[in-house]
Amino acid sequence: MNSISVSCTPRPLAAVPLLLPMPETNVQAGFPSPAEDFAVNRLDLTEILVRHPQATFVLRVAGASMRDMGIDDGDLLVVDRALKAVHGHNVVAVVDGEFTVKQLHQRAGRMKLKAANPTYPDIVPKDGQTIEVWGVVTSCIKRFVA
Repeated sequence: MNSISVSCTPRPLAAVPLLLPMPETNVQAGFPSPAEDFAVNRLDLTEILVRHPQATFVLRVAGASMRDMGIDDGDLLVVDRALKAVHGHNVVAVVDGEFTVKQLHQRAGRMKLKAANPTYPDIVPKDGQTIEVWGVVTSCIKRFVA
């Protein structure tokens, strides 16, 4: 199972803004454009990533079961517990007491947690098994350089 490492009880994100510089220009992903003089504004990542501060957590991914969704080992997930999970959402769920991240599938009153890597099985609830959708993944933060 693809798990989320949690070293202690998750706590909500503080509502303190994280202001980072953001030039008023886009970065070209095709042909480069000549350098321009540009103004720099401050971008608040908390404002962009967090809708419900008291219900939002950041968890680190351990495992590769969601790699085809762009969620890789070591990524940070922003998880909002105030959102209602619906079919197709990536969610953090607690399965038999362990955290996991999967895509929620709900059809005709049945639920399963789908892996996004063909080498990992989907999780289909068995009789007596405890599965709780803990929160909805709203963002994934990647680090390219350590």
